[in-house]
Amino acid sequence: MNGEIKKVKSWKIFLPVLIGLLAVAYMFNEEFEPSAFDEIDFTWFSVFWLVMAVFCIVGRDLGYIVRIRGLSENQLTWRQAFRVIMLWEFTSAVTPSSIGGTSVALMYVHKEGISIGKSSAMVMMTSLLDELYFVVMFPILAFSIGLTDLFDIEDSPGWTHGMLWLAMIGYIIKFVWVMALIYGMFVNPKGLGKMIFMLFKLPFLKRWKRGAVKALREIELSSTELKFKKKSFWIKAFVTTFVSWTSRYWIVNCLFMAFFAVHDHFLIFARQLVMWVAMLLSPTPGGSGVAEIMFSRYLGEFIPLAGFAVALALLWRLVTYYPYLIIGAFVVPRWISDNFISKKKKRNEL
Repeated sequence: MNGEIKKVKSWKIFLPVLIGLLAVAYMFNEEFEPSAFDEIDFTWFSVFWLVMAVFCIVGRDLGYIVRIRGLSENQLTWRQAFRVIMLWEFTSAVTPSSIGGTSVALMYVHKEGISIGKSSAMVMMTSLLDELYFVVMFPILAFSIGLTDLFDIEDSPGWTHGMLWLAMIGYIIKFVWVMALIYGMFVNPKGLGKMIFMLFKLPFLKRWKRGAVKALREIELSSTELKFKKKSFWIKAFVTTFVSWTSRYWIVNCLFMAFFAVHDHFLIFARQLVMWVAMLLSPTPGGSGVAEIMFSRYLGEFIPLAGFAVALALLWRLVTYYPYLIIGAFVVPRWISDNFISKKKKRNEL
């Protein structure tokens, strides 16, 4: 691959950090009140919920790892599955959220020894499962809680209307995408194969364009196989997806519980689904800046301590975003060396 991943520079890691810190610095200057910390009573109860937040972080990644290994039908080892997910999360962290890590996930899986066709089917399946979670969960939560409570932001009517329209548009887009994937994977795999073939025109996938013809046949075969998978295969896929995304969102609830009482858990949970849509439209790497501001504005009313929302926004990003930048800084160079530099040297020696 001669494109983005092979040319990862240190500035691509520091840029999202810088953007996020600038956003936090701005909010600190505008909203932060040092006296808010005087009202915090840090106890063993706080420690318990911080530990629970860590468990949610582990649950999020473990769910992804178990799922990708299950979709490979255990062709990926645990170590390979871990590596793929960390690379995937790192790419999501250093690229605009609208692009994310899915665009290069196919290559990550393929480089671990999975055929291009099966890698394509696996990546499409993860996309289907992820979007299906939102498509199913959002209306359930929205109608259980009520649209008024979900979108009504105190003293911010502009945000209220903006978030409502954003959620509706985002839901329609995701619903159409889910229907297209279901149709492509289970009804018309040839059409899906052609769509994936177009992906190989991207600069960092061009080198495998010749193999795309073979991949089309493999995709059709993989799609046919999916129709006859046992119930246990699908149950595992759906459960791991549910665990991953639910754990992702409950991290915030745990952080809140560590410092004050929370009475609207499901409302906080539901609002994070809306936040996720907004972050997907962010032009910044990993939603940096946008995520912190969204957190402060959209979840701030649930924080009883005036001026403490900014500090919690920073803590949230510290435990859910920055670790992947750090892990990626170690994993990516080694991965590039093993998959490109070392192999190129071996070819030159022959």
